[in-house]
Amino acid sequence: MTIIDNLKWRYATKKFDSSKSLSKTQIQTLKEAFNLTAVSYGLQTLKMVVVADKTIRESLVEFSYGQRQVVDASHLLILCIQNEIDEKDVEDHFDAIKAIRNTPDDILDPFKTQMKSTIEGMSSDKKINWATRQAYIALGNLMTVCAVEEIDGCPMEGFIPSAIDKALNLNKHGLSSVLMFPVGFRSEDDMFADFKKVRKPISDTIIEL
Repeated sequence: MTIIDNLKWRYATKKFDSSKSLSKTQIQTLKEAFNLTAVSYGLQTLKMVVVADKTIRESLVEFSYGQRQVVDASHLLILCIQNEIDEKDVEDHFDAIKAIRNTPDDILDPFKTQMKSTIEGMSSDKKINWATRQAYIALGNLMTVCAVEEIDGCPMEGFIPSAIDKALNLNKHGLSSVLMFPVGFRSEDDMFADFKKVRKPISDTIIEL
C-alpha cells in the first residue's frame, strides 16, 4: 500500500482481537517512533507508559468510561507530560547535545541561556499547555507509524486522568497522563472497520496561495 492507502486503511478501532498480540519488534518500533517525535526546542518533556499486563489494564476500564479497547488491545500506550519543567531539563538537553555532537560550549551557551529564560518566563499553566501540545504531536506521529506498519489503534481522550495517574502511581515519576492509545489488531467483527471515511473534499480543506 502507498502511504495514502495506509491512512485510508487506518481508523479508530472500536473492537480489538484480544487473542492477537504485537511482536517485540513492533513494540520496539512504536517506542522508537515515540522517541523520535519532533518536539519544541528538542526538549523531551514527555514519557510514554507501555502497559502490557491485562490485569492492570482491566482495572483501568472503569476510569475509561467502560471502553474495552483499553484491555482488549495488545498493549495500552499512555502519553504523559512532566509535572515540572525547569532549567534542569534545559541543562540535560544541552549536555546531551554536547555529548552526542561534541559541540563546543561557546556555541551552545547563548542558545542555552535563551532557552532557560524562555522556560523560566512561562507560568505553570502555560508549561502544562505547552507540554500537552507536544503529546498530541507524539500521538499523531504514532498514529501514522501504526498505519504504515498496519497496526491498529484507538486514540483516546475519554478517560479520567487523575484516576489513571493514581492507579498507575504516575505521580511517583513526576508525570500526568494526557492521552491513551490502545494498539493491537482489529477484530474481524468490528463493523467500523469497513465504514467509508467521511471527509470533506480536499478543495474545502486546502488553501493554495
